[in-house]
Amino acid sequence: MSWGTELWDQFENLDKHTQWGIDFLERYAKFVKERLDIEQNYAKQLRNLVKKYCPKRAKDEEPRFTSCLSFNSVLNELNDYAGQREVVAEEMAHKVYGELMRYSQDLKAERKHHLQEGRKAQQHLDHCWKQMDNSKRKFERECREAEKSQITYDRLDNDINATKSEVEKAKAQFYLRNHMADESKNEYAAQLQNFNAEQWKHFNNAIPHIFKNLQDMDERRTVKLGETYRSFAEAERRVIPIISKCLEGMVSAAKAVDMRKDSIIVVESFKSGFEPPGDFPFEDFSQNLSRAGSDGTISNTPKGDREGAPGPRPDPKHPMSRTKNKLWLFGKKPKWSVKMAPSLEDFSHLPPEQRRKRLQLRIDELSKELQKEMDQRDALNKMKDVYEKNPQMGDPSSLQPKISETICNMEKLRSEIHKNETWLSEVEGKQSSRGDRRHSADNHHHTPQGRESPEGSYTDDTSQEHHTPHKRPSPPQPGQPNPDPHEFDDEFDDDDPLPVIGHCKALYSFDGQNEGTLVMAEDEVLYIIEEDKGDGWTRARKQSGEEGYVPTSYVEITMEKNCKGAVTYI
Repeated sequence: MSWGTELWDQFENLDKHTQWGIDFLERYAKFVKERLDIEQNYAKQLRNLVKKYCPKRAKDEEPRFTSCLSFNSVLNELNDYAGQREVVAEEMAHKVYGELMRYSQDLKAERKHHLQEGRKAQQHLDHCWKQMDNSKRKFERECREAEKSQITYDRLDNDINATKSEVEKAKAQFYLRNHMADESKNEYAAQLQNFNAEQWKHFNNAIPHIFKNLQDMDERRTVKLGETYRSFAEAERRVIPIISKCLEGMVSAAKAVDMRKDSIIVVESFKSGFEPPGDFPFEDFSQNLSRAGSDGTISNTPKGDREGAPGPRPDPKHPMSRTKNKLWLFGKKPKWSVKMAPSLEDFSHLPPEQRRKRLQLRIDELSKELQKEMDQRDALNKMKDVYEKNPQMGDPSSLQPKISETICNMEKLRSEIHKNETWLSEVEGKQSSRGDRRHSADNHHHTPQGRESPEGSYTDDTSQEHHTPHKRPSPPQPGQPNPDPHEFDDEFDDDDPLPVIGHCKALYSFDGQNEGTLVMAEDEVLYIIEEDKGDGWTRARKQSGEEGYVPTSYVEITMEKNCKGAVTYI
């Protein structure tokens, strides 16, 4: 249906309608702008959220638990999801909002042009009507003047008193007015004919053409709105497959959580390699009592001895015995266990199992670096061969410094690998020897009368408790005070100390606040009376005679070869 034929007289209403259409288009463009702002803010907030909860520690320190790895995967997928929201916002900004704003400007210019043409056509028709109306009024006025002159002429012609000159003058005036009335009539007829022709053109040609252009413009505006509605939806639909993959990735990350793997990682991360402490031996405090054997008396031999159980423990006052009370299984660790030794190159400050893993990891890293250096050396040698065959491509001697540097780096890396492999074999050797000792003890069904290291780890040395026979005290003499049995034990220990097998120099000060440990100052020299058995502690003696345990990583040890009385642990 054409606006030109149906709405020929609705120019003002069409003017308002086209303006409303442009306003509606701009209103929709504003809606799209606010929507893409929401998408951009949403994507920005998602990225900030991902950044906030992403691990900030170094890659080597990141937890290897499946739950943590899955959470990192969820964060990565969410980051990709945020990227798709940004894609949606970008699509809406360029293909919808930007297109609408450009089209709105074009519509405004086109509408203005068509309305100006319509107003010009209307002004032209008004001008023709005005000319026709003026000629009509002139014709009417001339006709009235001609009638008046005719009445005047008829009155004077019938008046006998009128002179001939007056009659002739009235007659001439009558003829003049008639002539002017005829001319006005002809002019009015011409203007009327011209106006009718222009009016026909106006309502049959000019206005329909202008209204048709306005109609086309409005219909194109409607089509453009439909296209942008579709583009608005397509911007969202195009990212749905990728968003679905992001969600599938999150689901896959959830399925990858494995409680058994996490438990294994906990064991591998915190396993020290130490063996659990052995059984506590029975301590017989009735050895100093002399009673006759009867049903109501206590036997001198404890039940444990009769059944083949371990012998009596040493005096509780002895530092070795006091250390057995500190197992820290669920209790608070002593201060010296919290104050760790500085990180050493050979990781000797770590437990055996953790030390083995760290050394193996370092060896793997050094091997990778060595392989890179070897590949670089091979590439430089190939380039040198090419230069030697084709001197115009380059100077072979210019590559020699780089080759030498690479070879030097390779030698350094090989040296580092060898050094770390030596430490690794040392750790593995200690672990295997300790395992053999434990296996041998189990085969003989013997509960070791071991000692506890200051950190609660078990060692199966019996030299401390059984290196000499245990003497029984003599009965008390009459009139004399009953001697203290612990006094006798202390006196026995002082009479037969452990031999010195080396000496050490303190690299760091140690407070020795725990029972069984020895206080030492930096650069202090101590005697070694018992080597480290793999638990990280060495037994030492001060020049004053005080004995106790010190961290092996805190001292620099020098063992005396062929020392009499030296104890070697396998």
